[in-house]
Amino acid sequence: MRLPIIKHLTEFIGANDADFVEETIETLESLAEVPSLKDEELDVIGELLSNLYGALEVQKAMDEGQSQREALNGFMKRVTGSIDS
Repeated sequence: MRLPIIKHLTEFIGANDADFVEETIETLESLAEVPSLKDEELDVIGELLSNLYGALEVQKAMDEGQSQREALNGFMKRVTGSIDS
């Protein structure tokens, strides 16, 4: 997960709509089921998916009243905490 990408995606969601990101997630999840994909290709799809899901989580926090900065920091703390556990 990369914070600058998640930040950019939240700005995209704010300017457009979360539906675009949700449809992209559905597309990438379907694409990941292609049996002939190489491990490196699956890694890239997985990284994209994690950033897209992260952006949706951050946007949800922003919709609940947090600033973008607070939402991004809170999300990264949760992610870091789950990795450390």
